Amino acid sequence: MSCLYIVATPIGNLDDMTLRAIQVLKDADVVAAEDTRHSRSLLDHFGVTSRLVSYRDHNEAAATQGLLTLMAEGQTIALISDAGTPLISDPGYRLVQAALANGIQVIPIPGASAVIAALSVSGMATDRFSFEGFLPAKRVARQSYLQQLSQESQTLVFYEAPHRIRGALLDIAEVLGEDRQVTLARELTKRFEQVWHGPVGEAIAHLESKYIPERGEFVLLVAGIGNARLSSEQYEARRIMGLLLPEMPPRRAAEIASQITGESKKALYDLAVQMRQQDKLAPI
Repeated sequence: MSCLYIVATPIGNLDDMTLRAIQVLKDADVVAAEDTRHSRSLLDHFGVTSRLVSYRDHNEAAATQGLLTLMAEGQTIALISDAGTPLISDPGYRLVQAALANGIQVIPIPGASAVIAALSVSGMATDRFSFEGFLPAKRVARQSYLQQLSQESQTLVFYEAPHRIRGALLDIAEVLGEDRQVTLARELTKRFEQVWHGPVGEAIAHLESKYIPERGEFVLLVAGIGNARLSSEQYEARRIMGLLLPEMPPRRAAEIASQITGESKKALYDLAVQMRQQDKLAPI
């Protein structure tokens, strides 16, 4: 019976490959991979001789149809990415959606994931987190995006490229404040693995001093506002909103708090909505 396996592969250390993943790849009729040259080295290492085909962003539509045809003929497909768990900031969503729509069973083969690995050592709250993928490349768009996330209470997780990590941290410092806590997880499971925790202002200084090299892939974690050290202005705004919200609607509370603190009415309204949703109505 045909099926589609979603197979996690190591993000660096090959010893993290699971025995089940190796067996599934060996038994599959076809292995679909992002970069076939990269994946061929991985498959050769584990003695996997299954047919290897390309499944990338640029050929996703055509490749999806081709793989569906193979599965309709009874063949088993295993989807892998260049590293980690497929579909996490990688192609594959269209294939899974199409397989399910055609009544084909989709089976996860769990394993390494940079997001989960970084969260597990971050020391940040893990009961609620939001994976945001890559931040926008351009500064204005990036700052706008960060502003939308500025009042989020859950831990925020991003992927970031080495040539953009400095710009991302500078914008986080500007939009969220230099005291916002971050974790930089660089080259996870690889030889030069490095995990650093502290205020974003210090992270920028460590990049400039080369203590944290701008090399390798980064997972960037940002503490939610409830887990971050607030500035005196942010603290006062939350304290005032906590006093006003039990007595009036969020919009009116934001207007009054804006008059008192000089903070943006929109930002205070967003804070009011968040506090209402979380039932944080007592003074902070």
